Amino acid sequence: MERLKVKDLVPKQEVKSIFLVKYIAVAEARDGKKYLNIVLADGTGDIEGRSWSKAEDIFESCPKGSFVSVAGKVNLFQGRKQFIVQNIHTVDKAELDMSEFIHKSDRSEEDMYDELLGIVSELKDVYIKELLHSMLTDQEIARRVKKWQAGKSIHHAYQSGLLEHILSCANLAMSLSNVYGVNQSYVVAGAIVHDICKIYELTGDMNVEYTEEGKLVGHLVKGVELLDRFAYRIKDFPYQMKLHLKHILLSHHGEYAYGSPKIPQTSEAMLVHLIDLMDSKMHSFETVKRNDNNSGHWTGFVKHLDRIIFKDELPTYTEFISNDGGEREKEKTDKPKSKKIESKPTKGALADALKDFKV
Repeated sequence: MERLKVKDLVPKQEVKSIFLVKYIAVAEARDGKKYLNIVLADGTGDIEGRSWSKAEDIFESCPKGSFVSVAGKVNLFQGRKQFIVQNIHTVDKAELDMSEFIHKSDRSEEDMYDELLGIVSELKDVYIKELLHSMLTDQEIARRVKKWQAGKSIHHAYQSGLLEHILSCANLAMSLSNVYGVNQSYVVAGAIVHDICKIYELTGDMNVEYTEEGKLVGHLVKGVELLDRFAYRIKDFPYQMKLHLKHILLSHHGEYAYGSPKIPQTSEAMLVHLIDLMDSKMHSFETVKRNDNNSGHWTGFVKHLDRIIFKDELPTYTEFISNDGGEREKEKTDKPKSKKIESKPTKGALADALKDFKV
């Protein structure tokens, strides 16, 4: 069977191909009838699917994480592609090329990792430089950072997405620290360490889930633990420096409502929060625009961003628009245009004009 890619599926297409079951559940419609809600995926993306018959049987026979051969049709529902499942059964993954089902960063993990180490080497503070270098070159941390996703489903949710996000934040930290005159070493440290403990919060397999540690502790607190562990190895690591680095990690979500134990109380902490927010939101915008299937200039409604998004290029002009096919008429600058100057009325003239005015 020739395998079709998710990104190539189009509405009204009859499909028979093999996909990974990324999510599966039995739901209930308004009329009480049960249906199957399933997300099928490969290395190019994922597509939500529905089955209106034998929902519970399919749920039992095709668990999450399994590979399935699916036959059905692609529809367009509320601006998004939807797979209507007609037949489905599991297949042996030993017969498949796993690389076809792994969504990866467009950039090489080794190139990104080397670039990140290069940024660390440019920092002025010797303690922070040593701290970051020892963290990133730890064998187990390096292995995970190169492969892990930054999020389960939205935020850089693909292989090496975490490294891509950390590197982007580190580059922003290098440049924006100079713009705002804050301590660059602290901001870069926050940019690198703020999400690094997602390597413990999330699993590293094809179907990413939250670990027990992720559910019970989370990457913010794990980040503080990691900081303590590596700072302890550096002789006379300054206590006040460690306090401020911990504050940056604990406040990077920005608001109590977003799970932040602390809100930013230093300029460096505030900048790390804004950099993290900027990179995640801009990446979400680009992902939505790339994957949207609506015709025209606008995407469908994006729930996690609470808006629709303009997805075309903005108009840009390198030359003035011509008039009737000719060159734009240039204003003459050699002689200024004469302006008509109206003379101001004198007091006498004004008095004459008002002499017959009565209140």
